[in-house]
Amino acid sequence: MPRALTIPRGPDAEPNVTLRVDGRDVRLTNLNKIFWSDLGITKGDLLQYYADVSSALVPHVRGRAMVMKRYPHGAAGEFFFMKRAPTPRPDWIEVCSIVHGSGNVIDFPMIQDRPSLLWVINLGCIDLNQWYARCDDVNRPDYVHFDLDPGPGAEFDRVREAALIVREALGALKMPAFVKTTGSKGLHVYVPIVRKPVQKEVWTFAKALAQQLAARHPALLTAEYRVAKRPHGRVLVDYNQNAWGRTLASIYSVRPRPEATVSTPVTWKELAASVRIEDFTMANVPARVARLGDLWKPLLAERGRFDLKQYV
Repeated sequence: MPRALTIPRGPDAEPNVTLRVDGRDVRLTNLNKIFWSDLGITKGDLLQYYADVSSALVPHVRGRAMVMKRYPHGAAGEFFFMKRAPTPRPDWIEVCSIVHGSGNVIDFPMIQDRPSLLWVINLGCIDLNQWYARCDDVNRPDYVHFDLDPGPGAEFDRVREAALIVREALGALKMPAFVKTTGSKGLHVYVPIVRKPVQKEVWTFAKALAQQLAARHPALLTAEYRVAKRPHGRVLVDYNQNAWGRTLASIYSVRPRPEATVSTPVTWKELAASVRIEDFTMANVPARVARLGDLWKPLLAERGRFDLKQYV
């Protein structure tokens, strides 16, 4: 476990500091800038949150390209996406070079440790969005996932019901399933897989299962990706987020919502007992992680991964 790190905060604290973090000098700026005005949460508070959960978070994003979503004016302000690691940057920031489009190579930053995590957050990133596959083989993901997104008229209880149906279907295929809140509106269900199928094959499997579930439960689920054609009050089983180049908010990622909610792993028992998105925030998730550990740690293990190749 890394040593606890304290980010200078408060009206009398220096707004710009250089901290020695795990052997690296990390420059942190505008620490007193308000990021959530109604809650009084500052950029320094956001950095402190990520420092507090870093030991659980970093293993899940290590070795993966990161798409930066920057909020220079806080959670309620405008944001912009940035793929290429900015320069100048510290020489210890590692990049993942991925060919995009017509031979264009983009150097994405990677979060390999606590210093690089804080460096990315200091750029004004609130949530973290990582590539599905690791950088050593960007076309072979090590999990398949289902993004359960409530449409207009679908309350969160219907999302929970949808997640239990997805879990039952995966269980019938002997596939282990883990669930987390998105921190926004829905739930993410992940299955750790052996790195064999390419991204398109993983997407094809997810699409087939999503369409099958939607056909079985038409009053609850839909796999219709076109917004205008989705039936009212349904939960979208979004398979399309498995497509190459897509990202989702990572585990323990803060979301730019008014409550400063966090994408948080939960047990299936907790889910059945009616957890809510708002139950997990910057204020309480660090203590939860300290108490329960990382509920998604099995997703990092080599053992227990499902061999999806038999279905693609």
